[in-house]
Amino acid sequence: MSFVHREHPGLLRLQALLGGQRRCAIVTHYNPDGDAMGSSLGLAHVLRHMGHIVQVVLPNAPPPFLRWMPGAGDCIAADTAADRCRATIAEAEILFCLDFNRPDRAGMLEDAVRTARQRVLIDHHQRPDIDAVVAFSDTASCATSQMVVDLLVALGQEHLIDPDAATCLYTGIMTDSGSFRFSSTSPHTLRMAALLMERGAVPDRIHGAVMDDHTEQRMRLMGFMLAERMTVLQDLGVVVLVLRGEDLKRFGFKPGDTEGFVNLGLSMRGIRLSAFFLERPDRIKISLRSKGTLPVDGLLAEHFHGGGHVNAAGGHCEGPIDPCVQRFMELLPAHIQAHPA
Repeated sequence: MSFVHREHPGLLRLQALLGGQRRCAIVTHYNPDGDAMGSSLGLAHVLRHMGHIVQVVLPNAPPPFLRWMPGAGDCIAADTAADRCRATIAEAEILFCLDFNRPDRAGMLEDAVRTARQRVLIDHHQRPDIDAVVAFSDTASCATSQMVVDLLVALGQEHLIDPDAATCLYTGIMTDSGSFRFSSTSPHTLRMAALLMERGAVPDRIHGAVMDDHTEQRMRLMGFMLAERMTVLQDLGVVVLVLRGEDLKRFGFKPGDTEGFVNLGLSMRGIRLSAFFLERPDRIKISLRSKGTLPVDGLLAEHFHGGGHVNAAGGHCEGPIDPCVQRFMELLPAHIQAHPA
């Protein structure tokens, strides 16, 4: 079931905001993933068809496997054009904040987001904390892209979803639902995916463009990690994956090369939680994925400056990496015991 209905007060407010031509900017989170790009680009396509002036602004460039998406080449990114990005947000009459729940998730665009004229939030993460004139928050939605489709249908603009918009929105739903295998996938998710197929999305082409475009170095990095950097804690049902800076250098790491690595642990029999630690120059990035009723968002929020969803969350800690991993290991037994299968 859609999270929004035609009498939703936020929907009526959004309709009023979009009356007449508006200058709009759309921003998403740092290190944009498939849902961030899909929801932003999909909404941008439709808003332009409605007659609005729209610019998608990114905190940093997307990984190569998402740059094929229709409209991706028209985005501007703060890691290469920071002043232009900030000016675009400042000039916008409406700033759409998509797929992030706190201003700091916009990276170097945080201050620009905070000082924007009017913010509209569309997001599915826990504990939204963005001051918005209109806020749509639904943690039950598998993807922000699904929420965008729901909103467009409720606004009566479904007919403006062209093949480009459908392709972007389908990409967002597919990636954030784990190709429709995560528990967040609902019957409504599949109905929205079907709607997007009817509007021009082609599933096999989209899946191939995202999932079957790996470089040789990414494949070798993945194999090395599984062979040399994987710790299995069978008694806890946990897999811990670690990649150090020296590993990334050895295999010619490029942004996006480790996308999805955290999910690999969950494919092992008896594993409930997969943890991935990635050593970057400025911090240690932590990604957690879990199955069933084992939550991971609270653990990261309390101990590792993070958050996200119940079964999928991210955080970070300062280096070096070994004490960070050790601290996580020490917290695991009590956390697992508190949430038995």
